[in-house]
Parts: sequence; C-alpha cells; structure tokens
Amino acid sequence: MRFALCGMIVLAAGCAATENHHKPQPVTPEMKQEIDAAKAEAGALDSGNALSPADFLARVTAAGGRADFVFGKDRPFAQCHASTVVETADGGLLCAWFGGTKEKDDDVGIWFSRFAGGAWSAPATAAKVEQSAHWNPVLFTAPDGATHLFFKVGPEIPHWRTYWMSTTDNGAAWTAPRELVPGDKGGRGPVKNKPILLSDGAWLAPASTEPGRWLSFADRSTDKGLTWTRSEDFAQPEGLKGKGAIQPTLWESEPGRVHALLRTSAGRVWRADSADFGKTWSPMRATGLPNNNSGIDALRLEDGRVLLLLNPVGKNWGPRTPLDLAVSKDNGETWSVLAHLENDPDPDSEYSYPAIVRTRGGVAACYTYNRDTVRCWQIPLAALGG
Repeated sequence: MRFALCGMIVLAAGCAATENHHKPQPVTPEMKQEIDAAKAEAGALDSGNALSPADFLARVTAAGGRADFVFGKDRPFAQCHASTVVETADGGLLCAWFGGTKEKDDDVGIWFSRFAGGAWSAPATAAKVEQSAHWNPVLFTAPDGATHLFFKVGPEIPHWRTYWMSTTDNGAAWTAPRELVPGDKGGRGPVKNKPILLSDGAWLAPASTEPGRWLSFADRSTDKGLTWTRSEDFAQPEGLKGKGAIQPTLWESEPGRVHALLRTSAGRVWRADSADFGKTWSPMRATGLPNNNSGIDALRLEDGRVLLLLNPVGKNWGPRTPLDLAVSKDNGETWSVLAHLENDPDPDSEYSYPAIVRTRGGVAACYTYNRDTVRCWQIPLAALGG
C-alpha cells in the first residue's frame, strides 16, 4: 500500500506534560531564525552528504527493502501516534501505536498490525484496559521468542501506570494486560523506546517520569520482566534548561558499558553513560545533536556503528520535520546524516516519535506520519553502507 497523504491539522507530539501535552509551537519568523542558527552551530551532526528521501528509497528498494504506510485513510480512529516496531520469532514484523480521537482522549487505545506475506494487516485493537487514555506502546522480542508489548495508561502523565502483555505465536494471540509493577504511579519500564538485551542477559529499559521536573532512569530486569529494579534518576546539571530530560534511548558498546541519549527541553540531545550494566549512571552532559523536544531512537549494529533517528531541529518545541537517519562511527560522539527519511518544508507537518530495531535482513524503522498513519521502512544492511 503506497499513497500520498494530505496534511491534516496536527495536534503535535506525544507523551508529555499536562501543561502543553508536548505540542510544538507555531513557527514564527523569529523561531525560524533561531532554528537556522541552531542548525549552523550543531557541529556534531554533519548533513553534507545526506541522501534525499527519494534517493534513499531508491537505494533501499534496489537492495530488496521497502517503505510502506501501515494503514490508509480508512481507519477506525481519527489520529495515531507513538509507533513501535519489532521483528517476531518467525521473521515477520509487528507494529503498534496509540490511536483514538486525539492524544489524551478517553477513547485512545493501543492498536497493532502485522506485516506478513508482503502486506500489513488491517489495524486491530491490542489493548484497552479502561476508559482513559493509553499511551506509548513499546514492543520487544526476547531471546526465547516471546514478544512483549508495554504501554502506559491514565489521563495524566505524572500518574501513569505501566501495563504489559505478551504473545508466543507472533501476535496471533496475546495474554491479558497486567501491571508491570503493581501499585506504581508515574511509570516503570520502557517509556517510549525499546528495552535492550544486555551482554549479561538482563533486560534494560529506558524510562522516565514527569512529576514536575522531567526525570530519566533505567529499569533493569533479570527474570524476563517479572520484576524490575530501577536506577537512581540521572543527575541533571544546572545547565539543562527547561523541564529536563525524558525518553532515553540505550545501547551497549561493550560488556557493561551502556549509553543513553535523551530528549530534552534545552534544544539539544543530552547523554549519560554507565559502566556497570545500567545500575548507576554518570551525570548527564550536553551533546552537539539538535533536539526539538521530541522523541529519538538509537540502535547499535554489530560492527560498532550506532544509528539514530531524530528531527534535527535545535529549538524547544520546534517543528517535527525533517526526520533524519544519522550514523556514528565513534560510539555516539559525532554523527553524519545518512539520509532524510522525510524532508517536508512545511513546518506544520509532523514526522516524529521514531523507533528503530534490528531485523534479520537489516533494520526496521517506523514513525508518526502527520498523525494520519504510520510509515515503516524495511532497510537492508546493504543500504546502510559501511
């Protein structure tokens, strides 16, 4: 299924503070000047050799990959956001997102689709625990082949509860949703991005809460998700402006050495590092990567390269376009843009909340497409270069 979508009025950005519901601001001429200046000084992100969306799609398809819209205009919800994707044990893909009238409404639930036989299935309800907003699904396939779906429930973010459910038959049937940490309010386990499997066998989930100040931490499980031990919140230096940092994305560069990049309110991606399998963390530090206070996601490849999906806009609540695929060859210290996945010049368009995972043939990446649908790329390793 391939089609062009007309832009809708966008109610931007998911998973956030009650005050503004994580909405980007309208772009004024003054804001555009600030955004252009931030791009010029970003430093750590080189976009000089980036491929256009059309050229990258041509490279991907030539290598045997594809890019599809997961569903079309005939959908059982008005808006969708915060997608997640994973490869299942049989080599298929599952994609999930939240959908309803609009973000934060009581009718918002968790939906999913499966890619098999060359096409995405029609959207189906994955979970609706109660008549209140559901948020930020996260998919994760464990080494035993079971796939797990985590998500948040509740009308107000500071009081979120985390639920999870599982499938052992690649999405055909699911267990009933249950609380991840019974009695918790605020959010345990993954908040937007996937857990990673550490070299010691533990699951490490990137987590955050929003009780006022935005706080990030890592949640660790050594018993396949049955129980969790959280780290302390990452220390935030005084130079981190605004609300703080949320929604980490993680990778392990060598045994025990784990790294986190974080969405922030400071116009930049910030970083923290752990030398003990995510149990304790360094204070956060600023990177040169621009951030528009919207979600990012990273993935480390076996050859040491780290991939990152981001909106390269260095303005708090800035536009959620373009959407870039960047690569680092020095463990996340410097980056070059491999390709623009979307490069719409309309600042009111939205290509946001990306997710990226390893697959047998390469990587899969998905993201919000103007709140109308989800776009999913299946990218062979050959298309990523060397």
